[in-house]
Formats: sequence, C-alpha cells, structure tokens
Amino acid sequence: MNLYKISIDELLVMISKGVKNPITKNDIFSNTIKISYLKKIDKIFNKGLPFYLDPKNLTKSKEASIFFRKKRFNSELNISAKKIVNKFEEIKISLSAISKLAEINNSRTIPVFSTNDNPKNVAQKIRNFLYPDFTQNHKEFLKLLISKFAENNILVFEFVETWNKKETANIDGFFLSPNVIVIKRYQKAFRREIFTLIHELGHFLINEEEIEKLDFNYLAKKNLSTVERWCNDFAFYFLAGKYGVVMDNIEKASDQNDFHFSLIETISHNSHLSKLALFTRLLYNNKLSKDDYKHIKFEFDEEFRRKNEENQLKNEMEKEMGVKRRGASPQPIKSPLLISTIQTAFHEGIINEYEVCKRLNINPNKFDKYLL
Repeated sequence: MNLYKISIDELLVMISKGVKNPITKNDIFSNTIKISYLKKIDKIFNKGLPFYLDPKNLTKSKEASIFFRKKRFNSELNISAKKIVNKFEEIKISLSAISKLAEINNSRTIPVFSTNDNPKNVAQKIRNFLYPDFTQNHKEFLKLLISKFAENNILVFEFVETWNKKETANIDGFFLSPNVIVIKRYQKAFRREIFTLIHELGHFLINEEEIEKLDFNYLAKKNLSTVERWCNDFAFYFLAGKYGVVMDNIEKASDQNDFHFSLIETISHNSHLSKLALFTRLLYNNKLSKDDYKHIKFEFDEEFRRKNEENQLKNEMEKEMGVKRRGASPQPIKSPLLISTIQTAFHEGIINEYEVCKRLNINPNKFDKYLL
C-alpha cells in the first residue's frame, strides 16, 4: 500500500466493488482473513497468494522501488501504471542479481551528462554510436535501436497491453536507474514508440529517473521542466540528424511557401519524426504562428479522426457479421542484452530451462532456438 500510495479507505473501496456488504477494515486487518477477500486484494497487487503467507516483514527500501526513491512524477499514475513499473523494477533487480552470479558486467558504459550540456551537441555525439543503419520501416528501426542500446549495456523492454483490458496504464515509458528503459507498445504507432524511447534515453543520459505519459501534441511547450525540455530537444536532434540544422535555419513557414509541406514530408520520411512533430518544432522555434499551427494540427487531427472512425465502423461490422478477432497479442521486442544475460546464466547453471522460458516468455519448444 505504501508502494502504490493507496490508503486504507481507498483499498476498501476497491475490494468492495461488486460486494453486497462493503468490506471493512476489521475484515482484512485482523488475525484471520477470508480467502475470498485475499483474492480480491491480490487482484489489485498481483503478487500471488503465497506472497501474503510469507511471515517476513516487508521493507521500505529505495533500492527496491522508484516509488520509494522519488515522490513526484510528471504524470498522475493509475494503478495499472504502477503495476507495470513495479513489475519491471522487480525484473531489473532479479536480472542484476543473476548478472552478479554469472559475473556479467552490465555496468553503464556511457558517461553521465547534465541539463547544462547542449542537447543538440549531446545528440550528435550519441548518434555516432547509438544510431543504427537507417530503414524507413518503423518497427524494424525500433528493433535496430534496441539492439544498438544493448551493445552499450542499456536494457530496453516493451510492455504490451491487451486491447480488451479494462484499465490501461496511463504511461508511455519510464527510465529506471542505472540502465533500464521501458516503453509502451502502440500497435501501428511505432513513430510514437521511437520518440518515447529516445526521450527516455535522454533521461538515462542525465541519469534522471522518470515515469511519464508524453503529451505528443504539446512537445514544444516552453513551460515544461528543464529536464523534460532537455529530453525533448535531445530526442528531436537525435532523430532529425542532419535535418536538425535544416529545421533550425528554415525561414518562417507561411501560406506563401506552402508552410514547407514538401520539405516537412521529406524530413519526416527520412527521420522517423512525424509531420506534426516537425510542425510543432517550427512552432517552438517561432518559425510558425500559433494560428497557422492550430489550423495544421486541426487537419492532422481530422485525418486521424476519420481513420479512427473507419476502423471503428469496420470493427462494428465485423461484430455484426460474427467475425472474431484472430491471432494472439503482439509479442514485445526482446533486447539482445536480455537474451545474452539469460543465455549466460543458463550455461553457468544459475537458472534452469523453466526459468529461461519464463524470463524470455517463450514456449518450451523454442528453447533450443534461444540457447544454441
């Protein structure tokens, strides 16, 4: 409850949903508790019933959770978000222990920067060894980025939520010191995921832990914190590359030069930055008026709305026709650093075949594929 910042009253409300007689404090804070109540509690915390039978006292440790290391975050986190963060915090601690036993050196190899460093200069420097071979396939580029990060001891995880989940995590990504970045998979929105990854790389570079939901409509806001503004600038210049100079030196966009639509389209096509993100950058650099930006953004929003309505209509028609969705949920991209750590731990006899399959989330019949 301390970890998730949940009060007793809030917990009682949560577990009393669907119950005729509300559950009271005495029902759960006593020498005995009904198993049905315990199951309701575990639906919130997902620890497994044996967890509550452990006689050892729980410890409040900064090493155990970012929620004990930091009090405030850029976003107001819901329970689903806190569960996701706690899950990967536990994975990070577990992998750290495995690495020590297997004598794997996964320590940080990139120096720590600060917000006093020019984000454009830092981006150019980091691009030299972290930017992969360019491909216009967004998903493939994301995989290449994750592999490059792995080569430099930065461990990246994706988390995937099912389409029918009642409450989805209200975060896009987070950075856990010393070297773990977690990003949310948005199906068919890999540009967004790529920007989130590089933004969180910014947090890694200045070693500032954060959990957040990025407002992609207002990435150019000047009233952001120094850290968030630095990470946004770094992400832009990292992804823009040589086009960063072009964007900085471009003349003011107006109807007389067609708002540089042709150039913006070219840059977007060759940088994994969306066209709206580029127009937002022009606004940030005072190269586009607020009124013109609102008009351009409205057109992009309308296009998105139309596509969304078309997809909803298609889904409704499929339901009426009795067409069922096929296929499993998409699998998260696995970092080569995770795979190599698990491989070494297995060959050193630290973990068994069951643990390998569990940690890599693979079917036992694919065991040989990952361990050869």
